[in-house]
Amino acid sequence: MNSLLSGRDVLVVEDEPLLRKRLSRFLKEEGAHVVSVESFTAAKKALSSTPFDYALFDVHLPDGLGVDLLDYSNDTSCIMMTADGGWEIAVEAMKRGAADYMAKPFELQEVPLILARCAKAKRSRRSQEHRVEMEAGTVSGEGLFFGDSLAALKERLDRILVSDRRLAKKLPPILLEGETGTGKTTFARWLHANGTRRDAELVVVNCAALPENLAESELFGHEKGAFTDAKAKRIGLFEAAEGGTLFLDEIASLSPALQAKVLVAIEEGKIRRVGGVSEILVDARVIAASNRDLDALAREGAFREDLFHRLNLLHIRIPPLRERKEDLMHLVEHLGRGLSLRYQIDRFTISEEGKKQILSHDWPGNIRELAHEVERAIILGDPSNAEFPLLSSVAANGISLDESYDSDWLNPYWDLAKEGIDLEMAIDRLIDIAIEKSAGNVSQAARLLKVPRDYIRYRKKKKSS
Repeated sequence: MNSLLSGRDVLVVEDEPLLRKRLSRFLKEEGAHVVSVESFTAAKKALSSTPFDYALFDVHLPDGLGVDLLDYSNDTSCIMMTADGGWEIAVEAMKRGAADYMAKPFELQEVPLILARCAKAKRSRRSQEHRVEMEAGTVSGEGLFFGDSLAALKERLDRILVSDRRLAKKLPPILLEGETGTGKTTFARWLHANGTRRDAELVVVNCAALPENLAESELFGHEKGAFTDAKAKRIGLFEAAEGGTLFLDEIASLSPALQAKVLVAIEEGKIRRVGGVSEILVDARVIAASNRDLDALAREGAFREDLFHRLNLLHIRIPPLRERKEDLMHLVEHLGRGLSLRYQIDRFTISEEGKKQILSHDWPGNIRELAHEVERAIILGDPSNAEFPLLSSVAANGISLDESYDSDWLNPYWDLAKEGIDLEMAIDRLIDIAIEKSAGNVSQAARLLKVPRDYIRYRKKKKSS
């Protein structure tokens, strides 16, 4: 049975009885729930009462034009069916929001291909929408650097990729565990980019940032009217990641009920939208991550044991930076090169004093903390002779970086470079830090900075343009 159409609601609007019956029967055999009507009036009524996933409209109907049904289609993916001479109307329909069109006569086997193309476009839009909602200040220049300390880990990851190529279709989940800041998201991106699903979507979800009352809807989607604000049908992030990868960061933050649904999605490849009655087949490779020991949580009853064992099939422990001291300076140089490109800096060189400061620090914040220090040195200091005075202040005064960040950022240990700073860059960096501390929640970041939400969106858009 076709996974695309299984459990989907499809509306067929066609006044020719034989084609309507053949098309409806074919779609039902593919697993869809089909409503078929023969007129504009009946189609309009159906669209107002049922949130369809797909609709196929004949261009010419006895009582109107199929293209005008687009005004009542809401979030339905609509495909126009046009006979000879209907090209102009088909083009108009595409301009008005139709997802695609088919020229009559067509083979029934063409229909799933057209719908697959429409579904891919919808998933891409949903994924982009999610990225905008969750736009976060990810560390620039964070491209994965393995070094000698991660040689064994790199070998294991390569074995997983080889296995993926052999399995091809159904890929098992992967569990990444490591302290905050060790680069779990970067590892997930690397696995996706180097895997068999690199051409499909990678959907990144920070589970800790999902509002509890909306988490299920975000992950699994919802039907129109499922709750007060559900004005239209919306696909979830499992569907948005169809054929690609779904990265569930901080998965331990999900409620036990949601953990159970995630388990079903992984084991059976099935989800059910909030307010829905049909099961929908999904195929998304799940990579989960946690900064907590899921085994210990499972034994304590704080995490579902069955989900842990399913995720733990391919377990990757990412070591903290303090266990990678031999690669520390190489990491600094790697991050410095990436950040120099971003800020259009010709040269990044670490002074001898800077090297001492780097090597003497314990790096409780791991790669993220290191990247922030390198970025601060580039923005506020001399990148051609980079030093890290804040690290010396921390060591001398026995305070943590987290303490200095959480208090006034203009603290006695903050140093203004002699040559001055680029204020625009500094503002953008503060916004990135606020978004990161807010786990991607732009509204919360705006409250931290005491600025309107729209100001942050304006700065992010300006920065990317």
